[in-house]
Amino acid sequence: MNLPDFKQEATSLYDDLVRVRRDLHRHPELGFQETRTAALVAETLTGLGLEVQNGVGQTGVVALLEGARPGPTLLLRFDMDALPIREENTHDYISTNPGVMHACGHDGHVAMGLGLAQIFTRHQDRMAGSLKFLFQPAEEGLGGALAVMAGGALESPRPDVALAMHLWSPVHLGQLRVVEGPAMASSSVFTITIEGHGGHGAAPHLAKDPILAAAQIVVALQSIVSRNTNPQDSVVVSIGEFSAGTTFNVIPERAVLKGTVRSYDKASHRMVYRRILEMATNMATAFGCKASMETVAIVAAVNNAPEPTAVVRAAAERVLGAENIVEHRTMAAEDMGFILEEIPGCYFFVGCSNGDPATQYPHHHPRFDFDERAMVNGVAVMAEAAARYVMN
Repeated sequence: MNLPDFKQEATSLYDDLVRVRRDLHRHPELGFQETRTAALVAETLTGLGLEVQNGVGQTGVVALLEGARPGPTLLLRFDMDALPIREENTHDYISTNPGVMHACGHDGHVAMGLGLAQIFTRHQDRMAGSLKFLFQPAEEGLGGALAVMAGGALESPRPDVALAMHLWSPVHLGQLRVVEGPAMASSSVFTITIEGHGGHGAAPHLAKDPILAAAQIVVALQSIVSRNTNPQDSVVVSIGEFSAGTTFNVIPERAVLKGTVRSYDKASHRMVYRRILEMATNMATAFGCKASMETVAIVAAVNNAPEPTAVVRAAAERVLGAENIVEHRTMAAEDMGFILEEIPGCYFFVGCSNGDPATQYPHHHPRFDFDERAMVNGVAVMAEAAARYVMN
């Protein structure tokens, strides 16, 4: 297969990628509020001659680029939303929207998606098949993937394969991480409410202390991973919020714990929640209290199918060199998992840290930033992978 030099083509777009990314970084928008971002995306894609559909899943944009001949339909997905974080960077393109920031690289993802559309419009006459571009809202825990799916993003036409990528600060510029099977964890949230009997801090024997019960529950839950799961399985149980009481000398009526469970398979997830409920209720009873639990499923695990993963790996090896491609899994979560439950595909990570302290901050940090040259690598690898499906 004689494919174009996509690294060279992506490099030629570098200035455009940077311009778009910085414009979006200056004007971040939260999930389901990406009206300016969506308008920019739709205007750009319409100008390239694509068939554009607005308002998918509230603020999503879907665009279709049909090739000269029939063939498979490939979905390329890019998330658009920012986070409720006040930026602490000092560069000249910081957020102008107080308290909102692109702290996860989605501004770069949108820029890369538009760059890919620009590249493939140049090669439309060589395409045997279609590219379906999905610019998705509200990835950050708000159900954006489910919203666009409900809005018909996976229909008319239904994709045969789906690809997505993430700029990834733990990985050095020039490297790419991809793995067959589970790549990111399923994620869910739980809330445990412990009801006791309040009283004066000077007379604890007359109360049923929910704080003491809750503290014991927090400690006990950590034994689930160490004693109830196979050491070869990856499971995380974390408590991130502990709320109780309003003053120093009053034992409150209740305490509330909130946390998250991460795993790669549904069986592990179900077992963990069974043990959380058993431990919470029994421990609360031991301290004369009562416990109840509510759970919210947020995202499915991201599972990469064998064939698309092999295609991405081969594409990445051609663009970046085999020595720079490594396997990688993370317990972070991503709602692309819902799409990959419906459509076989591959999700991969593009290194964007260059060793400079400015690019060492983790995702969701107020000083998060990335080496913009990583966008060239992301565009080139995804273009190479996509071309292996729709070009000859």
